[in-house]
Amino acid sequence: MERQARGGGPTATGAFSVDTAGDGTDEVAEREAEPQLRRRLGRADLRAVPEARRALRELLGRWGRPPGRSDLPDIAELLTSELVTNAIVHTDHDAVLTATVGPRGLRVEVRDFVARRPRVRTPVPDEGTGGRGLFLVESLADDWGVRPHEVGKSVWFELQARAA
Repeated sequence: MERQARGGGPTATGAFSVDTAGDGTDEVAEREAEPQLRRRLGRADLRAVPEARRALRELLGRWGRPPGRSDLPDIAELLTSELVTNAIVHTDHDAVLTATVGPRGLRVEVRDFVARRPRVRTPVPDEGTGGRGLFLVESLADDWGVRPHEVGKSVWFELQARAA
């Protein structure tokens, strides 16, 4: 597993609704009761971006605002939009969004089915707004990384429940 910072975790694929899930490992079994969002993102369907934001907002609303992190929902929506947009724009395949909340915070993962690794680009003034997604993730997430899979990769970030 390759990481940009620290962390890691399970990969999830599949369903279309807020539910709970686990993969049988001790870490995941500990988190089985945690709310989770799973959403398949259609290939080249940019409508998935606002739909992902709405679904994440609903999930976070059920979770409530963690003490000391009133900024978490806004940052989570922004970073999720960036990962979903990257998966849709830079691949010609479906992708899967998974978001899990728990006592330690929020983890969002977008899995696509293209092995090409994303690159963080430093924004250049006067060059429009493109190319800033991973720069924002790197700047605002408490942790993030890229995990290769047999087919494709997952780009993920975490936001801690309590401010550092």
